[in-house]
Amino acid sequence: MEILNKADLCFPQLLNGSCKKPKLRLSEALPQFFVLCFISLLTMTLNLLVIISISHFRQRHTPQQNPQQLHTPTNVLLLSLAVSDFLVGLLVMPGEIFRKSSCWGNAMCVFYAFLIAHIVSASVGNIVLISLDRYVAICHPFHYPTKITMPRVKSCVYLCWLCAAFYRIIYFKDELLHPDTSDSCTGVCTFVVDRLEGSVDLVLNFIASVTVIVVLYVRVFVVAASHARAIRSHLTEASGQPPAHRTRRSELKAARTLGVLVFVYLICFSPYYCYSRVHTDVTTTSYASFLFFLFYFNSCLNPIMYAFFYPWFRKAVKLIVTLQIAQPGSCETNIL
Repeated sequence: MEILNKADLCFPQLLNGSCKKPKLRLSEALPQFFVLCFISLLTMTLNLLVIISISHFRQRHTPQQNPQQLHTPTNVLLLSLAVSDFLVGLLVMPGEIFRKSSCWGNAMCVFYAFLIAHIVSASVGNIVLISLDRYVAICHPFHYPTKITMPRVKSCVYLCWLCAAFYRIIYFKDELLHPDTSDSCTGVCTFVVDRLEGSVDLVLNFIASVTVIVVLYVRVFVVAASHARAIRSHLTEASGQPPAHRTRRSELKAARTLGVLVFVYLICFSPYYCYSRVHTDVTTTSYASFLFFLFYFNSCLNPIMYAFFYPWFRKAVKLIVTLQIAQPGSCETNIL
C-alpha cells in the first residue's frame, strides 16, 4: 500500500511534501487537449504570418522611383505585437496545457508564471502603443512624420519589453528569489494572487490600459467622423446634391472596427481580472482553464484585427502560403 501511495506522488522522495500526480479522465482530457492544441497552433501560425510579412518583404529604391516603405513605424509596432502573441502560442498556451496534466517543480512553476505575465504585459503594452500611433496619425496627421519616427518607435518597443520585464520582476521578486518557500505541496503549479498585488496589477495592467485605449480610439472616431462630414459637406456644395452614402458607410465601418477592437480586448481580459478579485487562487477552480485560455485567446485574435485588414498583408499571405517567398529576390516584391 505504501508503494502504491508513493507511485501516486509527483516526488516520492518528499513523501508528505509532494503532491499527487494529476489524474485526468481520458474522455474529458483528450477533446480539451486537441482544442487547446489547435488554438495554440492557430495563434502561432497567424502571428508568424505577420512576422514574416513585415520582416521579409521590403521595397526597392531606385533613382526614378521611391515607393512606399513596408517598414513603417506602424508596422514595427505590429511586428512587436505579433512577436509577443507568437510567444503566447509557442510557450504560454502549451505550458497551460501541461500545467494541469504533469508534475512541476516550484522553480519551474515560478518561472512559467513570470513568463506568462511578462509576455502578456508586453502584448498589452504593444496594443497601447498602436492606439497611440493611430491617434497621432488621425488627429495630428501633419505632425505624424516628425513625432512618430522609426528611432522613437523602436525605442518605445524596447522600453515596452524592458518595462514589462522590470515590472514583473518586482511583482514576482519574492517567488523568484525563494521559489521553494511555497506553502503548497511540490508538484502542482498553482497561481495564488495576493489581494494587494492583484489590485495593483488590475489597475496598471488592465484599467489603465483600457482607459488609454478607449479614450484614444473614441477621439480617433470623433476626428474621423468630423473629417467625413466635412468631405460630405464639400461634395454637396460642389455638386448641389447630397453625395452617395459612401462617407456614411466609412463612418460606420470605422465605428465598427474600433468597437470590435475595444470589445474583443474587454471580453478577453475582463473575466480573468473580475474572477481574480473573488478567488485568490485562480488555477484550482473549475473555470480556471477557460479563463486562462480566454485571456490568451486575445493573442490569436490580434493578428486578425490589426493586420488582416491591410491589403498588403493579405497579398503577402498569398505569397507566403504559395511558397513564392522561397524564390530569389522575393523580398523585393512590391506588395503595396
